[in-house]
Amino acid sequence: MLIETPTIRPGTTESTNAPAAPATTATTAAPARRRHDDAPDTMALFGRLAGLTDGPERDAVRDELVTSWLPMAHRIAGRFRDRGESIEDLRQVAALGLVKAIDRFDPERGAFESYAVPTITGEVKRHFRDRMWALRVPRRVQELRNKVRVARRELTQSPGSPEPSVAAVAAHTGLTEDEVSAGMEALESFSTLSLDAELSAGDDGYSLADTLGAADTSYDTVIDRESAKEGLRRLPERERAILYMRFFEDMTQSRIADHLGISQMHVSRLISRSCARVRDEAMGQRAVRRGTGRPVRT
Repeated sequence: MLIETPTIRPGTTESTNAPAAPATTATTAAPARRRHDDAPDTMALFGRLAGLTDGPERDAVRDELVTSWLPMAHRIAGRFRDRGESIEDLRQVAALGLVKAIDRFDPERGAFESYAVPTITGEVKRHFRDRMWALRVPRRVQELRNKVRVARRELTQSPGSPEPSVAAVAAHTGLTEDEVSAGMEALESFSTLSLDAELSAGDDGYSLADTLGAADTSYDTVIDRESAKEGLRRLPERERAILYMRFFEDMTQSRIADHLGISQMHVSRLISRSCARVRDEAMGQRAVRRGTGRPVRT
């Protein structure tokens, strides 16, 4: 059945038999901002907390607020999963940020969620910045790393896109090529290789530990020899000769005694006395170089 709809023209009145049109507003109301399920209404508790002094009652209200908003902190922590840190640790960090937000929040400045979200997010990001880097780099370089990482992801969104060059990343981000290079180097600094990591394939493969040098004990020998030179020069000629025959010609004390026409016991005493004198002078010179004492004179 066709129903004729009356048309209202300007300057005419609506027929009394026509049905009344529903009242409409001139503009459509904007949809209300969606609130998360984990954003409870706790303004009354915050007002009460602000009026309390330190004590059991304030601690109880504070604990109630933490319990109410903890699901939101866990949700924020979940945004940072799969970045090398366990979700349990991230939740602990987010909970710490929540406690800081509750302690610093002023109820007269607006909604708690608007203040808590950036506070908790900043606490989690600070955790990654200060605790998760295997190799510590300056904050400026960390920020360059983040910009380069985002730019590379945006430039390779299309399937088959080649790896962007340094110049392409610099043009995309507005950074200089040197800054992009520093950011790319920092991309490899977040985590480190194990010393057992294989660096080559095949039967002749070797690990990173195989490429590291070892301490050269000869350096200590050089230092000791140079330290003893001055003390040896100050010894009487006979004592120097005895030390030379004993330690450089590998002669026994008996042979030295026969060679010099003295007793073996006398040779033993001269060797002990000469070595102690040279050692004391060498140690005294080291102490002077370090500013801890005076050279020992005997």
